[in-house]
Amino acid sequence: MSMYPPIMLVEDNPLDVDLTLRAFQRRKLANPVVVARDGEEALAWMARWEAGEMKPAVILLDLNIPRIDGLAVLRTMKTHQTLRRIPIVVLTTSSEDRDMHAAYDLGVNSYIVKPVDFDDFMDVAQQIEMYWCALNDLPK
Repeated sequence: MSMYPPIMLVEDNPLDVDLTLRAFQRRKLANPVVVARDGEEALAWMARWEAGEMKPAVILLDLNIPRIDGLAVLRTMKTHQTLRRIPIVVLTTSSEDRDMHAAYDLGVNSYIVKPVDFDDFMDVAQQIEMYWCALNDLPK
């Protein structure tokens, strides 16, 4: 088990999962990455965190995911008594104002519209690593 808190990626598109994992591997990220492929799988982790498993440093959440959509996942996590402190970054293809407003209304920490180009995505991976894994402090 890593001494570094994981990054959780909630993403159903296998190409986007692969792109994200490759970008973090290329950056030699110390934090392990766990992947949930739909909203139900993402919410199932909540019980594990409550039971004492290491909480993620940050959750990267796509909005357009099956079973339970990203906004519902965001709402559930941000209304939880203790888990609401976990930073959530929406990482999505949607640049719709209504999605952005809804995400911020529900307490998202950041909203990033996915770049499609790998080099651009490397920049995003670097920013996520630097800010959420190195600089940001979370309450114990």
